[in-house]
Amino acid sequence: MTVAPALAQDAPLPPLVQTQSPAPALTALVEEPKLRAENLTIRYGSKLAVRDVSLDVPANAVTAFIGPSGCGKSTILRCFDRMNDLVPNARIDGKVMLDGEDIYADGVQPVEVRRRVGMVFQRPNPFPMNIFENVAYGPRRHGVKTRGRLDEIVERSLRQAALWDEVKDDLGKSGLALSGGQQQRLCIARTLATEPDVILMDEPCSALDPVATLKIEELIRALLTKYTIVIVTHNMQQASRVSDITAFFTLGEDRAGHLVEVDTTRRIFTTPRQRLTEDYVSGRFG
Repeated sequence: MTVAPALAQDAPLPPLVQTQSPAPALTALVEEPKLRAENLTIRYGSKLAVRDVSLDVPANAVTAFIGPSGCGKSTILRCFDRMNDLVPNARIDGKVMLDGEDIYADGVQPVEVRRRVGMVFQRPNPFPMNIFENVAYGPRRHGVKTRGRLDEIVERSLRQAALWDEVKDDLGKSGLALSGGQQQRLCIARTLATEPDVILMDEPCSALDPVATLKIEELIRALLTKYTIVIVTHNMQQASRVSDITAFFTLGEDRAGHLVEVDTTRRIFTTPRQRLTEDYVSGRFG
């Protein structure tokens, strides 16, 4: 990737959120953040992947991570549910707070973190089992055994994922036999079944057609009354449509990802404070 000339000037600066006061609209949203990253630096062995990222994620809002490929968006996202624990040689410095508690503190169980912070991946990945068992899988692992309770959870989760009416008469059908968009909504239902506080979505529509993408975007907005959502996307139109807050990341001269700017989505796409942000959202580089 060719880095824009402005990057050389901006790269030595710490993240914008640490150097300027947030806009009033943003401050009001994040007074009590659901998630907070503090001076987050991530390495894979000797490779510096992300440096010194600090940002707040407000509750019951959609926060979009945008930026060129390789700038650390997904790497940061995976820190929020400790998925990077599973990556060999990963080292994480700084803090990640969930409701004010450091999820990397001694004694915190990654399994419990992942129950409270669910993940929806780029490509739909239903388990090779029927629709019912896909959704019931998480609750079963967390100790729910009675059929009646599982029936309630499966129906509630499929309704929340806007899939119930399409599959309610065929719950014994393999999840792999659904269309791509239905599979992704099934994966969202599977995430909802464990009643998380936060839902992370790593490019959830990149493998879907426009019709399926629209359904997922509508679903994201519908879930906000109960959930906090963080989405990684390369689609600028999608970020502007579905998110309340947008964080823009890029690569510095050290080839590590860093946060350039975070603000309300309206401001990021209309009057960003950094020239580099304006260049990216207007398509001048990326």
